[in-house]
Amino acid sequence: MRTTVYIDGYNLYYSRLRGSPFKWLDVVALFRDAILAVQDPSANVVAVKFFTAPIKASYARHGAYSEAAQKRYHRALLLRHPELIEVIQGFHILGPTSLPRHVPGQPPNKIELQPVWMIEEKQTDVNLALHIYRDAVRSHCEQVVVCSNDSDLEPALQMVRSDAPGIAIGLVTPLRETAREEGVYSNKRLTTLADWVRHHIRDEELAASQLPTHVASRKKPVSKPSHW
Repeated sequence: MRTTVYIDGYNLYYSRLRGSPFKWLDVVALFRDAILAVQDPSANVVAVKFFTAPIKASYARHGAYSEAAQKRYHRALLLRHPELIEVIQGFHILGPTSLPRHVPGQPPNKIELQPVWMIEEKQTDVNLALHIYRDAVRSHCEQVVVCSNDSDLEPALQMVRSDAPGIAIGLVTPLRETAREEGVYSNKRLTTLADWVRHHIRDEELAASQLPTHVASRKKPVSKPSHW
């Protein structure tokens, strides 16, 4: 079954990879060789689409090092799987705004506003939804596999169900095995639209799906960032 994998990069990072030693992740190996080989052995992965946005050094924990590390990671993925993977980028905007001050036990009060910096990710969700829908209705694949737990994708999956009913939908929620014990669950708005669901990604799957420490290129190898 011709299968395209769609990865919400920020959802994967913040829900599963942050704080872990698995950030140098070969997403092709993870989904094709670890998850789908077991979940759906009939799947023939023809494309992997990774949706993200460039880090802003002024906002990142490690500043310019974080920005450089992300660029290095994307380049390593493209070098490792040039025929399969596509990195599709949105962008961030950062600006001042005002939000209600949090007072425990009280509802938001617009009178007590505090100045804050607001960073917003733009176009990533829209890009992800449009690619899923377009690929489905154009029959670019027979199965879409979505890695996200974001309810913003519900309309896109509903439209795939309506306009391309022959397309199978798989869902991989990027959660830990202990997520339910921690009160975190797969999004029911998405799971009800899927033909099958993986509710977590295991540590051993991530550990077995790491990129080489040094990824070969025509010039200098692309190396795993030291702080990863």
